[in-house]
Amino acid sequence: MSNKVLAGRYELFERIGEGGMSVVYKAKDKLLNRFVAIKILKPEFINDHKFIDSFRRESQAAASLSHPNIVNIYDVGREGNIHYIVMELIEGRTLSDYIKEQGAMPYPKVIALSKQIAAALSFAHKNHIIHRDVKPHNVMITPNGTAKITDFGIAKAVNAATIVDNTDGIIGSVHYFSPEQARGGYVDEKSDIYSLGIVMYEMLTGRVPFDGDNPVNIALMHINGEMTPPSKLVAGVPPALEHIIMKCTDKYPVNRYASADELIEALNNLEFVGSVVGNSVLMGGEKNGPIAETDYDDGEDEYEEESGGKKDKKKKPPMDKKKKIIIIAAAAVAAILAGVIAAYATGLLGGQEIEAPDFTNMTVEEARDYISENELDLRIKEGDEVVSEEVEKGRIVSQDPEAGQMVREGGSITVNVSIGLGDGTVPNLVGEDREDAESLLEAAGFTLGSVTEEASDEAAGTILRQDPSSGSEAEKGSAVNIVVSDGSRAQASVPYLIGRTVSDARSALANAGLQLGEISYDYSNTYAEGEVMWQQYDANAQLDRGTSVRIRVSRGPEPTEAPQESPSEED
Repeated sequence: MSNKVLAGRYELFERIGEGGMSVVYKAKDKLLNRFVAIKILKPEFINDHKFIDSFRRESQAAASLSHPNIVNIYDVGREGNIHYIVMELIEGRTLSDYIKEQGAMPYPKVIALSKQIAAALSFAHKNHIIHRDVKPHNVMITPNGTAKITDFGIAKAVNAATIVDNTDGIIGSVHYFSPEQARGGYVDEKSDIYSLGIVMYEMLTGRVPFDGDNPVNIALMHINGEMTPPSKLVAGVPPALEHIIMKCTDKYPVNRYASADELIEALNNLEFVGSVVGNSVLMGGEKNGPIAETDYDDGEDEYEEESGGKKDKKKKPPMDKKKKIIIIAAAAVAAILAGVIAAYATGLLGGQEIEAPDFTNMTVEEARDYISENELDLRIKEGDEVVSEEVEKGRIVSQDPEAGQMVREGGSITVNVSIGLGDGTVPNLVGEDREDAESLLEAAGFTLGSVTEEASDEAAGTILRQDPSSGSEAEKGSAVNIVVSDGSRAQASVPYLIGRTVSDARSALANAGLQLGEISYDYSNTYAEGEVMWQQYDANAQLDRGTSVRIRVSRGPEPTEAPQESPSEED
């Protein structure tokens, strides 16, 4: 396909990549005189209209994203059977290639790249776009070290590393997708955070946490398998970074970071601590406790050096004053933290520990009543509102600490409350047929409510109004009520009846939704006996359905009078 020109402006040069659903070419935009990358849908997908519609719709939505860590989409189009997307051309390589060549990365590099990817996800999530397929293959690394995510929101083709849901919609690449994606459940921003956690794990260790013989086995590992901590695979992993990765990849969405911004904040804090206390403390080295001032030399002590068989005394070089202040400050912070941890561990910050009750499926008020009735010295703290398919709206989905874990008296238990299936956008039903309403609503996550008929000039069954209105946000699973036309005022076109028999005229009117009215008869030298020679309304006139149409029918030619006989002379 090289040297082909698309849309009269994009000249293709060479193939630079290939994925499950498409081939990528380097091209030149002759209109704007710049090089671009053009992704062209593979021929095997051009007859799948559902896939094509999704490809076009999601690509256009992604084109609205403009961010330094997102590959820009310039144009989406079609020429004949060729469906294509015009994108920013990135001179660099994919993160998957980088990991394949370099293996495990130093943790500062992992933090830097993860912050950039998270920044791209944060921007997309704020624009109501979920990536659904965050993986190293979809991250480009430029020569200056900038990470750019591509393939935002574009449906993926089926291949050996992809699983499909029961509506034939691609839900992600199996090595990187979340447990809720593996179950075919609701996917939101926290699903992207899980996938990013898997990418961070792979950058840090050089391998994915779950692998197997087939996609189904790997999916089951995401749902049920225990992830080996990165520190068990490579040395020198900071415990704080490991904690961040394990939180991103928690099986339960409510236990992950609430947003990409919250993840970025955690990574920023980790970088800051590393810059203050140094790598050895950050990575939990041997000397990670409080640092006494006597551990450091002030430059006034002397040391001995052998020279010519005898020992000479020389002074050590003085330590930089600024460096000394930083080290002492870091030591003080470490000492305070160690004291707090020790105090908590020895019970100085609270009373006795008790077992946390199970508050799941209770309302917050019911949980507080339970504490009061059982005279427990605990407080309920409301956490996140979360989407849940299993737990009714307004009831507790999860808690921290979990039921059965120990919690100190006087402490609090954070509960996350279900908001049901979450909100969705109500589809437009007006103008559609009543019989299609249920399937259209089901596809959008809603149900059909009341159906009311109303006199209208629209065809019977046509949807006239809906509540809630199209484009509004409503809770998924809620009902949408509709008003449909009863067809009583629908217009009908009058057929041409002249020259037809009465029987034919009656059938033609019935087929048009009209009725045969009064029939009169008259003589005609033009129309044969029994043929319609006049109709009340002109052909193609628009009448209300059910209207009666009068006609006049020929009796045939008018008979002539017989000549009268002349009286005879005898009379």
